[in-house]
Amino acid sequence: MKNQRGYVPPTYIPLGQSDSDADAISQLQKKEEQQSAGSNGANQMQNQWSSGICACCDDMQSCCIGLFCPCFLFGKNAEFLGSGTFLGSCVTHFVLWTLVNTACCFLTDGILLGVGVPGCFVSIYACGYRRALRSKYNLQEAPCGDLVTHFFCHLCAICQEYREIRERSGDSEATDIKVAVVTAPPIQTMQSDANQ
Repeated sequence: MKNQRGYVPPTYIPLGQSDSDADAISQLQKKEEQQSAGSNGANQMQNQWSSGICACCDDMQSCCIGLFCPCFLFGKNAEFLGSGTFLGSCVTHFVLWTLVNTACCFLTDGILLGVGVPGCFVSIYACGYRRALRSKYNLQEAPCGDLVTHFFCHLCAICQEYREIRERSGDSEATDIKVAVVTAPPIQTMQSDANQ
């Protein structure tokens, strides 16, 4: 008999015991297994994402960075997951996203860009990180599979993953994107010396 936990040996029946006693023991063991399976099923229930795939405008900072420089946001996600370094993931995403798309567009006069072949490369690469994030936080595979989500909504998926990391880590300082703040210098005026 196989169980989710592994092999369960058959019940031991002593020589002097009747078959009715053995049936009662086996029924009791089955009840215990069902109860433990029920509690394991409750523990294995998957969590929902804290925000939807199309909720990019909820966090305008990550939305803008994800739109104009998705490799940076992807690198931040990979760095948090520990699946790669920030620079390595960022550069790999840049190569797959920008250079492969541009090369396919120029070499085929834009035909392959419309078919979506270049998107396959970055989707295959990115879905592994999404899978790692889902397993870390026991998240549902929603709205559809990881590969399909990244193939059709790559930029939205990166932003959703970043929002999820910020929401669940509780330490927004560690994963927050550092943006340089530029302040204008104080107003300077020229004064003429009237006394000279």
